[in-house]
Amino acid sequence: TNPSELFMKERGNNSAPGSVIIAANEGTRALLVEVQALVGKTSYPSPRRVSTGVEYNRLLQIIAVLETRIGLKLSNYDVYINITGGIEIEEPAADLGIALAIATCLRDVVVDSDCVIIGEISLSGEVRSVSNIEKRIYEAQKLGFKKAIVPKLNKKLSDEFDIEVVQVQRLTDAITACVHA
Repeated sequence: TNPSELFMKERGNNSAPGSVIIAANEGTRALLVEVQALVGKTSYPSPRRVSTGVEYNRLLQIIAVLETRIGLKLSNYDVYINITGGIEIEEPAADLGIALAIATCLRDVVVDSDCVIIGEISLSGEVRSVSNIEKRIYEAQKLGFKKAIVPKLNKKLSDEFDIEVVQVQRLTDAITACVHA
């Protein structure tokens, strides 16, 4: 009855660097899925970019934003992205989660396991608003998440959530908001 539970039950509470939960839309329903990133030094002149469940050019765009706007040096690293469960995510609301998965894997830090990530990233590094934000937050709340990182541009949010909603304007703000201190 709840597809998100199927994708979350294997995850447990132990996160690893490069593991992030996003709230995507499947039709009109919110669906929580895990994004996994693996970033490793390359031995080749051109680094590999491998994407499973995310459109390849979207991955390249996110990597370019991380390099240009955040200053992450990914030109000497292979980057692998996987959406668990064989799901194809085609909406831009997954951008922020993908970016955070890559950044945390490279820096070897862990995103809070009780945190869900929602947001599109512009080429300037701004976190853009997404549709159906409240449905996504309610789905995360229903599955026991304690915090949602969402775009500040989604201004009209209900005050009725039993989950901490952290609104961020830039990619750098999101990295700070979701990583263990």
